Amino acid sequence: MTGLAIVDPPLRRLFARLDFAPRPAQRSLSDLLATWEALRGASVAPELARAEEAAPANAFVFKRDSGERDFLLRRASLGLERLTGLTETGGRLSASPELRHAVRLRRLFETIISAGEPVLAEFSSEGHEDADLVVDLLAAPLADSEGRIVGILGGCELRRSLGGEARPPHHAARGDEPVIFALGRMGALAEEVAHRLGTLVSAHEERRFEDGEHKIRPLTGVRNRDVHVFADLASSGEESVNDKLCKLLFFIGALKQSAAARVTVIAPYLCYGRKERQTKPRDPVATRYLAQLFEAVGCDCLVTVAAHDLAAFQNAFRHETEHLDLHALFARALAPQLEGKQVAVVSPDPGGEKRAELFRETLERILEAPVTKALVDKKRSMGKVTGETFAGDVAGRTAIVIDDMISTGGTMTRAALACRRHGAREVIAAAAHGLFSGGAEKFLRDPSIDQIWIADSLPVPAFAKEALAAGRLRIVETAGLLAEVVRALHTGGSINDLLEHEVSPFAVTER
Repeated sequence: MTGLAIVDPPLRRLFARLDFAPRPAQRSLSDLLATWEALRGASVAPELARAEEAAPANAFVFKRDSGERDFLLRRASLGLERLTGLTETGGRLSASPELRHAVRLRRLFETIISAGEPVLAEFSSEGHEDADLVVDLLAAPLADSEGRIVGILGGCELRRSLGGEARPPHHAARGDEPVIFALGRMGALAEEVAHRLGTLVSAHEERRFEDGEHKIRPLTGVRNRDVHVFADLASSGEESVNDKLCKLLFFIGALKQSAAARVTVIAPYLCYGRKERQTKPRDPVATRYLAQLFEAVGCDCLVTVAAHDLAAFQNAFRHETEHLDLHALFARALAPQLEGKQVAVVSPDPGGEKRAELFRETLERILEAPVTKALVDKKRSMGKVTGETFAGDVAGRTAIVIDDMISTGGTMTRAALACRRHGAREVIAAAAHGLFSGGAEKFLRDPSIDQIWIADSLPVPAFAKEALAAGRLRIVETAGLLAEVVRALHTGGSINDLLEHEVSPFAVTER
């Protein structure tokens, strides 16, 4: 929680913000907090001596000198040196040439020793030689061998302010730039997009309460700004898709309430796309309900990649939507290894036939050679998958099974086995989204599939790293395309032109 309201007025005057339940946005401070928590275990605080050895290189350590009401430096850091001028082990905090910062830190350290919990503080460096700096400082208690709190483990990040106003971490946006946020696991993708646009990802705050509720808010001003939110809407770890969706909706609402001129959500993988119509009496139509939720909180535009059912996606939303297919990206990434080979594109189920045909046409144009097609029958009912019909010619060919997503991999495996039975020389599985949920480990090792290609719309889970390292799993990068999409939306350009321009420089990156 932000705690300025519960501390005494002299301390409040020293800090712009004090958070007694810290969740740092900066990676270095977040890692430092994780290290402190791991070292603490079941104790009140980690032992000072152990923390000195195990803390990351950017951390500093002070030990309290209770007799002098001072703190002795046990381990310096570059950030602390820049802030206080202290570099020598054994130096006293009170001896810092930056007296105002020394007083500020002493008061903060005493508060932490009294409370016994870590604190994330923010303050400006007025009076410092770099007067336009804003400091984000994480400080946490350390104990002696008897469990008494006697020291401080800390780390700080210094950043530039904007017009004298404290700026949140990572953001240097001007009024003519889009403001970019990244929720969930979208950090790496959003940072690459921001880099290509010449800006940085803006910081936001997330806090989870003990009862499972949460709050989320931007930490930069968004009034009259064009905001783009990269959202991860697939279950991962302890966060379900429902948690992430609820958090995203609240964040959109907070942005609109903060007077953002326009909010665009970029959700490369859009959840609840597979229940877009009624197949049984009284079935929900989840895609439509999802659209109503986005509309209710004020979303202006939703961008997604390879929707499960394009017609359902386009018909469900009443506000602006942009759909990005990856046919050209995948075709150009695959083309070098398909040169001189006979190729067939296979849809693993009847519902994906249109998707497969569009990809086949794109691949045929890029290869400048005929590409045949095939279809595997599939029917799902009550959790059971049936269907044995196979139509098309894959004999002696490289069969590319194309779908929008890979979850457990069951659909892809069925199609790959059918291709093998009908004489395919090689089978490549390709999909925009690698969800890789329960059972996907077996799919990644399945011998009926030679290669698996996915886009980077979702991070690769840990169990898939082996397949990635071995070259069995390949990833097509989308940051270039998404950066151009953000640029087009921000400047009023045409996204259709981007998708139709197959020879674009962002259409061939693969790793």
